[in-house]
Amino acid sequence: MFTNISRYSKNKPIALIMKKQLQLLIAFLLICPFTVLAQQTGKVYDNLLVPSKILKSDRRYAVYLPPGYETSERSYPVLYLLHGAGDDQTGWVQFGEVLNITDKAIADGTATAMIIVMPDANTGRRGYFNDIKGDWNYEDFFFKELMPYVEKKYRVKSDKRYRAISGLSMGGGGTLMYAMHHPELFSSACPLSASVGPLTLDDARASITKNNPGIADSVITKYYNEHSAIALVNNMPNDQKKAVRWYMDCGDDDFLYEGNALLHVAMRKKEIPHEFRMREGGHTWTYWRAALPNVLEFVSQAFHQY
Repeated sequence: MFTNISRYSKNKPIALIMKKQLQLLIAFLLICPFTVLAQQTGKVYDNLLVPSKILKSDRRYAVYLPPGYETSERSYPVLYLLHGAGDDQTGWVQFGEVLNITDKAIADGTATAMIIVMPDANTGRRGYFNDIKGDWNYEDFFFKELMPYVEKKYRVKSDKRYRAISGLSMGGGGTLMYAMHHPELFSSACPLSASVGPLTLDDARASITKNNPGIADSVITKYYNEHSAIALVNNMPNDQKKAVRWYMDCGDDDFLYEGNALLHVAMRKKEIPHEFRMREGGHTWTYWRAALPNVLEFVSQAFHQY
């Protein structure tokens, strides 16, 4: 070992070797800031509050801000990403790995830089809909308070083209309802393993009267027509059939598979353009983490300028 160094030193003096090492070090230090800049990541804040007069409480939400948000002055498209029953605004952050997955999709060029808003609808598992008795009007909160708050606080593009919605399970149901109730507000909707609502009016009667004995049948019928995705599809006006780009995904072992399959069939019969994916898997975060890159790519197709 020492002999080799000695021979090397005869051809290239130690001073020359040290000079070259110093030059390499200087070059590295000059390049390093640009490398760090190129590798910057987005940020997630998962314990934020928005005041709500409708729900008579402060509501929590999480937000993903894309790389460079703090230093840029541009506005961004927005994706509302809804959690499932039993979770809260941290679900997509902690278990869905939204930060790493979205950063990677943006870096790979499969998704455009966007803001992702993840609201909390976990109180008593009441979910994203207005309660049949009017005690919990979360849908009113979402459209009348949350969305205006988000679009005022963050640099969000407020046109329909730059707004999308997605969610899993109960949040998939919220995705269906919100996009069908307000097709003028969303360019794309991506329900994952969605709870599609009662499949029939009889199912709605059984479910609603169990918790609300004595409620009028006319009220149940009205609620069913407004909160069953299949009923909404069957009654959809022709001018709304192409208003929203649909991407639906459900595992072949998911307990909600039947409802998603029936919804797919109903949409085909009504000639509503949509993409329906059935992959191997169940009602698990493993499945939804794999679905998220596809969602980001799908909504970005509407976000992109052509």
